[in-house]
Amino acid sequence: MDINLPLILMVAVVATGAIWLLDALLWAKSRRAAAENVEQQYAHLPSHERPGDPGYRVAMQKAAKEPLVVEYSKSFFPILAIVFVLRSFLIEPFKIPSESMVPTLEVGDFIAVNKYAYGIRLPVFRTKIIDLGDPVRGDVVVFFPPHEDRYFIKRLIGLPGDKIQIRDNVLYVNDVMLEQELVGADPVDRHGGACWGDYQIVNEAIDDKKHLVRKCPTGGRGWNDRTWTVPEGHYFMMGDNRDNSLDSRVWPDPFVPDKNIVGKAFAVWMHWNEGLPSFGRAGGIK
Repeated sequence: MDINLPLILMVAVVATGAIWLLDALLWAKSRRAAAENVEQQYAHLPSHERPGDPGYRVAMQKAAKEPLVVEYSKSFFPILAIVFVLRSFLIEPFKIPSESMVPTLEVGDFIAVNKYAYGIRLPVFRTKIIDLGDPVRGDVVVFFPPHEDRYFIKRLIGLPGDKIQIRDNVLYVNDVMLEQELVGADPVDRHGGACWGDYQIVNEAIDDKKHLVRKCPTGGRGWNDRTWTVPEGHYFMMGDNRDNSLDSRVWPDPFVPDKNIVGKAFAVWMHWNEGLPSFGRAGGIK
């Protein structure tokens, strides 16, 4: 299971904010009382002379000193709160860990995900509170699969009510074959998979969008000659590296519920897998 960073961040924000609030309401009073006591102890000195008195300075610093946990909480709370709001409601960064979305996304790509494209959701709980839009076919989506609690990224192929079919290694949506235009062979030696012949890069059209797909031209996969009907409130996901992707075709429960949607991936902003970071792949995601 991946580290639940949203939960950790929320706990950190709540904890530091609570400490700051408790200090303002309770603990600061005792420090003010101690400071007033020091003032009374040095009442024999004129007020303009007290700051120059070593005893007064030491006593006042001791009386007014915040506990370390309060000092750290006041310093970190604003930063943590800003990061929490940005990541939870606006844009969240992710790093691509696998080849399942090749050639669209490579291992080591750092992507930006729009968290409000499909509505505002409560962080951690994933409950939608404001409906701003719905996923559409062809979107590259970050989500939690139905069978485990870690982030996945795939392309949305089927909407609620859609009929998804694979026949002879050809993909159909609602009985319409998705057109594929050959771009060329994939010369890169990648991990996993077995293909009788060279892998191909094709330009696939879904509705009014086109995107690149890596596929084996021959059939024989276990998901060939199968049909799925997407239930209401769910989606069917597939990787662009079609023959090397664990997605809706092979999951025990093939459909991703709407509550598991995290956001829409819209840009690559950096690539860093080995060596130095680079920005040569920076740009929008098709």
